[in-house]
Amino acid sequence: MQTASPSRLVALGFIAGFAATLIFHQSVWYLLIQAGIIPAGRTAWPLDPTAPLGVPNIISKAFWGGLWGAALNLALGHLRGLAYWLAWIAIGAFALTLVAFFVVPHLKAQPMPVLWPPFAIGCLLNGAWGFGTALFLRVMGVGRE
Repeated sequence: MQTASPSRLVALGFIAGFAATLIFHQSVWYLLIQAGIIPAGRTAWPLDPTAPLGVPNIISKAFWGGLWGAALNLALGHLRGLAYWLAWIAIGAFALTLVAFFVVPHLKAQPMPVLWPPFAIGCLLNGAWGFGTALFLRVMGVGRE
């Protein structure tokens, strides 16, 4: 059995994470808006520009999803079976949400957000991202080499 090169894992992880943000993360976001859990003013697939470059918000989100996918694919690409799926979902749900709540606000000199229920919503969104990233990687053949 041949293993994928690190550069291939990074590239495919980026593609999978980028796509999972656009499809899985944002689709769950949309469903949560429809259910009244996320306020309607916080749209899915937002096109408002981000500072300082003016990139559409959804592209920024997808870019960061791609970076997470690249990094995590290096760490999780060797897993198989149920461990593969659970690791992607759990690490997506908890690691990404912890960073979003405790690291990003600090870097932006913003206060830490209220934890409940936004933290649970973040875990749901990022868990969906983790599942989607794992699914796209499997479709692309990662872990089957």
